[in-house]
Amino acid sequence: MTKAKQKKQKGFFTYIKWFWILFGSGLFLIILIFLLASWGVFGEMPTFERLENPQTNLATEFISSDGETLGKLYLDDNRTPVSFEKLPQNLVNALVATEDARYYNHSGIDARGTIRAFAYLGSKGGASTISQQLARQLFVGIRAKDWTKYTQKIKEWVIATRLERNYTKEEIIAMYLNIYDFGYAADGIRSAARIYFGKEPTDLKIEESAVLVGMLKNSSLYNPLRREELVFNRRNTVLSQMAKYDYISEKEKDSLQQLKMNINFNPESHREGLATYFRMYMQRWLNKWVKENPKPDGENYNIYLDGLKIYTTIDSRMQQNAENAVQAHMKNLQAEFFHQNTPDRNRTAPFLDLTKGAIDTIMSSAMKSSDRWRIMTKAGKTEKEIRESFEKETEMTVFDWNSDSFEKDTIMTPMDSIRYYKTFLRTAMMSMEPQTGHVKAWVGGVDYKHFQYDNVIQGARQAGSTFKPFAYAAAIDQLRYSPCDSLPDNQYCIEPLKHGNMEAWCPKNSDGKYSGENLTLKNALANSVNTVTAQLIDKVGPSSVVAIAKSMGFTREILEVPSIALGTVDVNVYEMVGAYGTFANQGVYVKPVMVTRIEDKNGAVLYEYVPKTKDVLSKDVAYAMVNLMEGVTQYGSGGRLRHSFAKNQDVYKEVITGYPYELTNPIAGKTGTTQNQSDGWFMGMVPNLVTGVWVGGENRSIHFKRLAYGQGASMALPIWAMYMKQNYENEELGVSKDAFEKPENMSINVDCTKVLKDLQDDLDTEDDLEDVGF
Repeated sequence: MTKAKQKKQKGFFTYIKWFWILFGSGLFLIILIFLLASWGVFGEMPTFERLENPQTNLATEFISSDGETLGKLYLDDNRTPVSFEKLPQNLVNALVATEDARYYNHSGIDARGTIRAFAYLGSKGGASTISQQLARQLFVGIRAKDWTKYTQKIKEWVIATRLERNYTKEEIIAMYLNIYDFGYAADGIRSAARIYFGKEPTDLKIEESAVLVGMLKNSSLYNPLRREELVFNRRNTVLSQMAKYDYISEKEKDSLQQLKMNINFNPESHREGLATYFRMYMQRWLNKWVKENPKPDGENYNIYLDGLKIYTTIDSRMQQNAENAVQAHMKNLQAEFFHQNTPDRNRTAPFLDLTKGAIDTIMSSAMKSSDRWRIMTKAGKTEKEIRESFEKETEMTVFDWNSDSFEKDTIMTPMDSIRYYKTFLRTAMMSMEPQTGHVKAWVGGVDYKHFQYDNVIQGARQAGSTFKPFAYAAAIDQLRYSPCDSLPDNQYCIEPLKHGNMEAWCPKNSDGKYSGENLTLKNALANSVNTVTAQLIDKVGPSSVVAIAKSMGFTREILEVPSIALGTVDVNVYEMVGAYGTFANQGVYVKPVMVTRIEDKNGAVLYEYVPKTKDVLSKDVAYAMVNLMEGVTQYGSGGRLRHSFAKNQDVYKEVITGYPYELTNPIAGKTGTTQNQSDGWFMGMVPNLVTGVWVGGENRSIHFKRLAYGQGASMALPIWAMYMKQNYENEELGVSKDAFEKPENMSINVDCTKVLKDLQDDLDTEDDLEDVGF
């Protein structure tokens, strides 16, 4: 062998030796880097336990009885995870095609993509796999811009390979989509689908999935509300990737790229969405529940972070119907209230019959109760400085019925804004299934964002004539009266020192007139005749009425005086609906219930509701009461549910929203109106649904001047009627149109036709018959 050949061969072996030395050194270096990273040299690494159970903040979810999400409770993360099975295949395909085409062929690191990224310095795409992106989201954090970005990348690689060992490919995809922040409190794919498109992930179309996958590159940059064109182009890029990897055809791609994005923005916040008042009540309820029901380790559940599922009794369809009815009628009613309280018609608007001093006292109290007063006081401002700030004009957004968003921007002083908000009438509505106590709808006001006081349960107002049925129930229960029994319509006085009265009590009828005729109890209740009610409470005593009311769920103190029979008692809608449910449920009181079950994030049941019931009245008495209250809607103060207005009522037809109602099915109910028209009530019942409505001003001095507009039949009844009409339009809701169930062997006479015939024999003319009050 020549020296030249030997030298050449030696050089070749030297080259081979150094190649393997360098290759081995590189491989050793890579292994060393991975080991150093796993040992935490480049920063803390997640433990095995954290990898097995990544900690993410999960929102508490309120779920309706028909399976819809009513809303969520969260601090920073509005996240509700969904399993891979509930992700549409088109979403998964779009993700893989765009973010990691070889996802199913690697174990966390895409070697081919990594080499390409190094070779072209990232100019032809990065190398981050879906697993690495998940690792960054869960454990690494925002990518640094200094040299530490390289150590972060190494940590991503290590964590990604660990994730691949612990989870299936499907689980990693689900985890990634559940963890990503899409902006606008759209944390995770479920919130994103609901907020940007108003639907669940499983219902996403291909082009909608492409929008959301496109946002994964940078949700702040690719914001569909701020940069529509940029997001549109990004969506089409995703569709092109799907076509490139044969997830869709070229023809499908071309067709889909022509479609508009059709963003249907539905922000999810505590102050917006369906059943806002109910959800805020549930927040208070949950705060109390977690204190009384700790975790096994003794810690309290966090209602904002622990991903609890609250299964409620609310029916989302009935709730929507209730909110629609409230919105439609209150807008009309408010327009009339504004019309009657212009400066030329009422110089002290919105207050009536108050002196300047009394108005100043109300306004000063409202000022001191405001958020502005509280915040400035906490900031150390003097009372003088605070008061002066209330007189300075400032820009603000206020409630406005005539705006599409129910808001308008304006400039006014904070003091003027207080008076402005007092001009708005308030309302409350609750609907319940009497047999189970399940609350189906809950509306605490006209708009939670601007009126956060929940009038269903937080406040209490005088009941007016809606409290009369409890006096009638006591009389029928104790004295065995029948709806057909009669009492005279003459002014009636209860003498001093009787039933706790210091002075004589002589109530007047609302119109100040007395027919002098005998009226059946059914007719007297239907037309809210006070003189008959006064006689009944005198016969049974106030204590009997209070006892029945307490047995039906009223918790506030009720003075045992005769005037309670006419509704001087302060009650709220929540207790009124529960109490009326006793009549519809054959005398059995069922406490209203809002939650049937609570589960933790893993589906373990933490709470199940046990019904709380009490036998209050016999079936006979309860049915007699229902029969009495059917008269209210047949020919009494609730008759407009069925009949047309009289000619002299044309003046306010346009205020009575949704008329004519044309409800023909059996309905029991009672209207109520308090002194000066400060409160308007309607309680309405069908066999399987009891609903109560209240309308009034924030203060009792804020009311309509005339009874025509301020009575319960004008203020509250239309909401009930519109709500029920919408319920009946949806047969799936199963709201009954049947008659109330009559007990077998009924011991109380409710058929007044025989009484009518006996009276007819004693009367000379048909006119005399009408005067009897049938």
